[in-house]
Amino acid sequence: MRSARILKTAAAVVIPILWSNSVRPSLPLDHRGRTAANAAVATAYACLFGGRPNWTAPRGLRHGLVAASVVAAGYAAALTIPPLRAAMTEFADRGDTGAVEWVTIHIPIGTVYSEELIFRATLTPLLDATLGPGAARLTSALTFGLCHVAPARTANDNIAATIATTTLAGLLFDRLARNARSVTAPALFHFALNAGGVLAPRAAARARVMTP
Repeated sequence: MRSARILKTAAAVVIPILWSNSVRPSLPLDHRGRTAANAAVATAYACLFGGRPNWTAPRGLRHGLVAASVVAAGYAAALTIPPLRAAMTEFADRGDTGAVEWVTIHIPIGTVYSEELIFRATLTPLLDATLGPGAARLTSALTFGLCHVAPARTANDNIAATIATTTLAGLLFDRLARNARSVTAPALFHFALNAGGVLAPRAAARARVMTP
């Protein structure tokens, strides 16, 4: 029984890494296709490994709204500081898909729903049962970080820095999920971070154009 649980947990760790860095990049999919594929794989993964998202928990909604509000306030504050606003403009034109589509489809479905369902709702509880909470937090967060290797390579971002920052983000998302006992909290926080990362640079670029 113990060996079977270890094998199941190992498979749960390896599958997201292979999907993100090998299988998905090899598929001839556009942005919409990747979003649909991510959501389908995440749903199947949660069903296979017994995910427990607890989406409708009021506590998760409350914690998530507070966290998202802090993120939104941070982006708003950054836009009022000229050096930060200027730095943001460098990221305004990354990608060939419009901001509205990113914020309404790709981020909430292809990224937030998919990643929170896989990691915080499914993988972390499974690791808890196999390794204990401490090791589970680190393993889940590192797995989350390693899943961003291919996207970083595609964007010409520093791979080591990407793994480090996304691993730290995974630890924070995990903390929110545990405190709220729901993945709604990290999902809202995650959405605010990513949506702000799309909208704030564009707002900064518009402000630069309008400045006489």
